[in-house]
Amino acid sequence: MNTKINVHSKIRQIRESKNYSQEYMALKLGISQNAYSKTELGHTTITLERLYEIAKILELNILDIIGSEEKRTNY
Repeated sequence: MNTKINVHSKIRQIRESKNYSQEYMALKLGISQNAYSKTELGHTTITLERLYEIAKILELNILDIIGSEEKRTNY
């Protein structure tokens, strides 16, 4: 089974659901809005450290971002 989790778009969905702007996220991360935008668009690789920082700003656990909505089956 090959399940690809689109972390970039999930981050955007969560950010928008909290009504946080890209500018706000960028400010909290200490990067430019343009750099943050590239992160959400998938033009930049997200390190585990950066993912942790984003999750913290969004008041989530990393697993809330990378967790799959599909049921997993053990074979």
